[in-house]
Amino acid sequence: MTEQKLCSIDRQTADSLQRRAQEASNLAVFFKVLADDTRIKIAYLLSLHSLCVHDIATLLGISQPNASHHLRVLRQARLVRYRRQGKNIFYRLDDHHVETIIAKARLHADHIKEETE
Repeated sequence: MTEQKLCSIDRQTADSLQRRAQEASNLAVFFKVLADDTRIKIAYLLSLHSLCVHDIATLLGISQPNASHHLRVLRQARLVRYRRQGKNIFYRLDDHHVETIIAKARLHADHIKEETE
């Protein structure tokens, strides 16, 4: 990186912030997975209730194979987990961190909606 003059922070702070910015790449993967309309809907539904593939497909008006595909992507990103109950597999969000992120995003979306009305 070419040496440029900083206007509001010192070099040590800048170096630290540059390292932190590199760490954000992991966040980009997380948000890319949730950027898909169907996957964010699935995550939102799972923040409200544990559901099987059939119920997710029915609620979203998509095919079961399509729902399964999106759940596989969410599972690979460790955003959802599943448990088997007889023939059915029930999905839920992976942990409270994911639940918190979905809840906060929902609150922010509501806040933006209120401001534009």
